[in-house]
Amino acid sequence: MKKRVFIIHGWDGYPEEGWFPWLKKELEQKGFEVFIPAMPNPDKPKIEEWVSFLANIVGESDENTYFVGHSIGCQTILRFLETLNKKIGGVVFVAGWFILSDMETEEEKIIGKPWIETPIDFSKVKITTNNFVVIFSDDDQVIPLEKNKKLFEEKLNAKIIIEHNKGHFSGSDGVTELPMVLNFILSF
Repeated sequence: MKKRVFIIHGWDGYPEEGWFPWLKKELEQKGFEVFIPAMPNPDKPKIEEWVSFLANIVGESDENTYFVGHSIGCQTILRFLETLNKKIGGVVFVAGWFILSDMETEEEKIIGKPWIETPIDFSKVKITTNNFVVIFSDDDQVIPLEKNKKLFEEKLNAKIIIEHNKGHFSGSDGVTELPMVLNFILSF
C-alpha cells in the first residue's frame, strides 16, 4: 500500500500557503501520495465540519497514513485521531496548540472557544501511534510556548522541537520550506 500524507492547514490557511507546496513536492519525489485539502470555511473553522471533512478525505487509514498539521490543523488531526481505532504511521504538528494567546476580536474568541474548551480524549489519540512530533518557534506570537509544550509532552509523550525565529510558521512569516517536517515523516 502506498504511503499517504495529509497536510492540514490552519485557520485562514489554504493549500498553497507557505511551506505546504514545498513539502508536498518533496514527499511526492520520495513516492508518497500527498493531499493538502482546502478545509471548509477556513475563516470560521468549526470542529465538527473540519473533522468530518478530514475523515471523508482520509477514508480508511493504516500504518502507511501520516498527518502533518499547522496550527488549528493540529487540533483537527487530534480530534480525528480520537475517532480511530487503528494505528497510523505518525504525526507532525507544526505550531500546534491547546492554549492561544492572541485572540483579539470577539469573533476570534467565538471561533476559538470550542477548539480550546472541547475536551480531547488523549487515551484514544495515544493508541493511534507512538510517533508524535511537535515543532514550535521561540517567537510565535500566537501560542504560549511553555504551556503548550508541557501539554503535548504530558498528554501525548510527544517529541518537542523548538525552532528559532519562525513565528507561527505561516506563509506571512516567510517560512517556505521546513526540512525538519520532511525528515520526521521519512523517519517514521
